[in-house]
Amino acid sequence: MNILVVEDDELMADVLVHGLREESHCVERAADGRAALRLTGEATFDLILLDVMLPGIDGLEVARQLRLRCSSVPVLMLTARDALPDIVIGLDAGADDYLTKPFSFVELLARIRALERRAALRPKNVLEFEDLVLDVNSLRAFRRGQEIYLSATEFRLLELFVRNPGRVLSRDAILDAVWGNGRDVGENTVDAFIRLLRKKMEDGTAKKLIQTHRGFGYSVGGPLAS
Repeated sequence: MNILVVEDDELMADVLVHGLREESHCVERAADGRAALRLTGEATFDLILLDVMLPGIDGLEVARQLRLRCSSVPVLMLTARDALPDIVIGLDAGADDYLTKPFSFVELLARIRALERRAALRPKNVLEFEDLVLDVNSLRAFRRGQEIYLSATEFRLLELFVRNPGRVLSRDAILDAVWGNGRDVGENTVDAFIRLLRKKMEDGTAKKLIQTHRGFGYSVGGPLAS
């Protein structure tokens, strides 16, 4: 799993990062809430271990901001407060589970496995790629927490790319998937919609997500190694 540890206590953070890497997880660390929100906008994580008491933006607000972005990443809240009202506040903020400090590393691993199993059973109605989030049920798209207003066809096209990250899709394959076999449109239609998507998603400051592969087609992210 790709795990983000959000913890301002250096000793605790070192223990968590080292222990999780020993369990073959990929781990990044953020020392405060602002760094956590920045990292979650730049990369995709399978799980976030989130301390409540953070400098600046606390863990509760980080969880709220993640859910406002429509992020479905599981959040395991780490808290020194074991009173029921504090636990309820954390869950209401968007946490999936909580663990009271001090805790054993064995219990932490068990909680992580439980969240991993729960996530595997969850229907993929929310798709994420780097800082892009697609809510398939509502046909809404978000980038860096800001909504991108797309037509139904634009959304289907973007969804196709996000469901196939790193895969170069030919114009003909895109036409079949988005417009269907009985289509009455040509390959230049794909190019026109790609331009529209880029204009809406890439404002000059955001990383370019849709890549052109001349003579082949388009992809979101680099091509997968064969």
